[in-house]
Amino acid sequence: MTKSADVSTKKLISLAPDNWVRWVTQMPDIVAGEILNSEFQWISRESDVLVRVTSSEHGEFLVLNELQLRYQRQMPRRMRAYAALAEEKYNLPTYPVLINILKTSNEEIPTSFTSNLAGLRAIQDYRVINLWEVDVNIALKQPLPCLLPFVPILKGGEDESLIREALQILRADEQLNQLETVLAFFATFVLESNLVQEIMRWDMTVLRESPWYQEILREGEARGEARGEARGERRGVISSIEINLEAKFGEDGLQLLPQINQISDIAQLKELLRHVITAITIEELRQLL
Repeated sequence: MTKSADVSTKKLISLAPDNWVRWVTQMPDIVAGEILNSEFQWISRESDVLVRVTSSEHGEFLVLNELQLRYQRQMPRRMRAYAALAEEKYNLPTYPVLINILKTSNEEIPTSFTSNLAGLRAIQDYRVINLWEVDVNIALKQPLPCLLPFVPILKGGEDESLIREALQILRADEQLNQLETVLAFFATFVLESNLVQEIMRWDMTVLRESPWYQEILREGEARGEARGEARGERRGVISSIEINLEAKFGEDGLQLLPQINQISDIAQLKELLRHVITAITIEELRQLL
């Protein structure tokens, strides 16, 4: 049975906004209010969610939530810009939080932006939450339904039984069952695709509708365009393949690139990308190539 894949960050947070803002800020006394418009004059991103909150200790302020599929080096500067724009628009102090979903390297992720030009300093601190460091029991045992789709990539969440448990919780709640698609997408990072299909009992092609899958495609296309290559679309797909190979299989995955670069047909490359996203072992891809 096909489930809707239209699951935005805003939708995830709106499932339990009080519990979400308490978790990301570690402030037990705050209460979520309105989820605000995060569109600014020059910037509009679906991954940004602003929540107006109140606290007995800190009064009224904004929690800026930025969910990133993968950490990007420009994020400290972006967090500085987003926080400043939010404060200017709503005239409230802002608590910025960066949530990174997939681990791509062992590089330490900074928790602040700093610059110094001729003695004039700019400083912006923000909280960083890496989902691969978050214990899976937080999603399964605490009232944080927005974390259930990420169970496979949480710390200790790669076990098949836990993924099945998360699926049962989602399917038991009409408000949550549309999150199955997101759970299935992240399950393919830790389980064989045929097992994921068996667990979910629906056609895995629905993953192509997932917002996270679409973001992966956009990443590759943007990288190809940035390199200024004449055949940008083809380069974009190959770049997306490269991103996923490195994220899932490290150096072993990148060793397949010479073979992949010999493929000229765009349709074949896109089909290969789908296999890379759903593959659990490097051997699957070697056999396919």
